[in-house]
Amino acid sequence: MSRRSGILEFAVLGLLRESPMHGYELRKRLNTSLGVFRAFSYGTLYPCLKTLVANGWLIEEPGNTSEDALAAPLAGRRAKIVYRLTAEGKEHFEELLSQTGPDAYEDETFAARFAFFGQTSRDVRMRVLEGRRSRLEERLEKMRASLARTRERLDDYTLELQRHGMESVEREVRWLNELIESERAGRDLKGSGSGGPAQQDTTSGATGDLPRPGHTSRPDSPDDTAT
Repeated sequence: MSRRSGILEFAVLGLLRESPMHGYELRKRLNTSLGVFRAFSYGTLYPCLKTLVANGWLIEEPGNTSEDALAAPLAGRRAKIVYRLTAEGKEHFEELLSQTGPDAYEDETFAARFAFFGQTSRDVRMRVLEGRRSRLEERLEKMRASLARTRERLDDYTLELQRHGMESVEREVRWLNELIESERAGRDLKGSGSGGPAQQDTTSGATGDLPRPGHTSRPDSPDDTAT
């Protein structure tokens, strides 16, 4: 399994732990609530859902809303499928939540893990945050060393781009320091005023705009015949 498909499976299980959803709604939540998935397509989600069903972590149920019941006979289409987390799926997701290995510190993985910190124990959150900070501090040290070696050979614009990347990493390290301090003090992040970097910097790979699931408005859903 590729790292990206593993992150997608993790995110799908986490969203479905909140409540069952149609495939279309899942796609919208992944696009809007979890910024790391803004560029993915339904062609990626559908095989993932099938795999999770085959593994026994999800079950498919026919949609039972009045809208679904009317849409199928009127449009000649079957009702939407609702995906629901099984007990085994919940157990598997909780096992994934408890993992704090090096993969949890990588850019895309960390963004997905952070989005579900509300469902994660404090000790696990601390290990992931400290691991992420350590990873970024190592990256920052390498960037500074590289800049010191090549500064004289860089034109002004390339030099500015390098500085911008370093500033993005430094900004995320400061943000992580604030989060770690809050966790150590036992403070709830909500209302603490801590906020991540405003955006993801593609030069440095620093992850910003880290979202929380369940905090976006739900768009009107057109008929979804694929799920």
